[in-house]
Amino acid sequence: MDILVLVLGILLLLVLIIKFKFNTYVSLIITAVVVALGLGMAPAKIATSIQNGIGAQLGELALVFGFGAMLGRLVADAGGAYRIAHTLINAFGRRGLQLAVVLASFIIGIALFFEVGIVLLVPIVFAIAAEAGVPILTLGIPMAAALSVTHGFLPPHPAPTAISTALGASAGLVLAYGVIIAIPTVYIAGPLFSKLAHRFVPDAFERRGNLKALGPQKTFKLEETPSFGISVLTSLFPVILMAIATVYELVFHGGKLPKTPNGLDNVIAFIGSPSIAMLISLLFAMWAMGYARKLPAKAIMTTLEDAVKSIAMLLLVIGGGGAFKQVLIDGGVGDSVKNLFVGSGISPLPSLQFKCNTLTTRP
Repeated sequence: MDILVLVLGILLLLVLIIKFKFNTYVSLIITAVVVALGLGMAPAKIATSIQNGIGAQLGELALVFGFGAMLGRLVADAGGAYRIAHTLINAFGRRGLQLAVVLASFIIGIALFFEVGIVLLVPIVFAIAAEAGVPILTLGIPMAAALSVTHGFLPPHPAPTAISTALGASAGLVLAYGVIIAIPTVYIAGPLFSKLAHRFVPDAFERRGNLKALGPQKTFKLEETPSFGISVLTSLFPVILMAIATVYELVFHGGKLPKTPNGLDNVIAFIGSPSIAMLISLLFAMWAMGYARKLPAKAIMTTLEDAVKSIAMLLLVIGGGGAFKQVLIDGGVGDSVKNLFVGSGISPLPSLQFKCNTLTTRP
């Protein structure tokens, strides 16, 4: 019976979002309430369950996503992402355009959310494709693949961070394994797939597209943007901090923090935790992309405020997912699902990854 209620709840969620075009956050809360009632939960406890679910889900994630969005917006607004893309494309030349786009998109994708990266890179891809005389999709597919993979596989993005937190996994190790998996995935879904697509649907590669669909575009003068080195360093700063902590733990403690850590152990663990790594990285970005370029404090703070506004609904959706999850747990569905998978050899995690990626990219 519990499983039936869960299935009906998921169907209700899909109908609200797809059929009636309800906001995802509102749909999640409505579904959580309906499912809770269907599971026989006491009405007086439903609100408490939803509140606990939202609070537990947004704990560290709100810090990581908030700081991450601010860092990404600072890099984008300062022209750092623009500098990275153009420098790599110029360095690799016409024959290496796809590789340059993949590398630039991968670096930018670590710092920026998927939709922000798309809006930022699409105009660059259009311009480079026109200048080099190559089809837009030849560069666009690798760009989208790299951005999508970083969004789905690598902390501090929503899905991998949420799963790392839920399972108590080291964000640094998740990042390391994510990069290992991401490299072949990007190649297969990007350059390789674009070649196959060109062979089977050549007409699609003849289309020119229309940039007006993305709205007004911010333009940069290359000489006024931050240097390539500082732009890359700023984008990768949280990755570097988490990687330092992971490598340190692997080399000196076999991958786990000792039960009685010394002073250095505590410092490394502190700077390598996702929330602190993002905070330190944000402070560095504020200096590198703002104060060091003589930008007034008010302009920098405005950028940070705009970044938070852009992820407000994302955080609510993640919180709504936490509410739905908590209702399922408190209603006993969690145990039913666990018993369903016990001994089957099937892990429910792939569906969790899919849902995290899907929910965090829908408004």
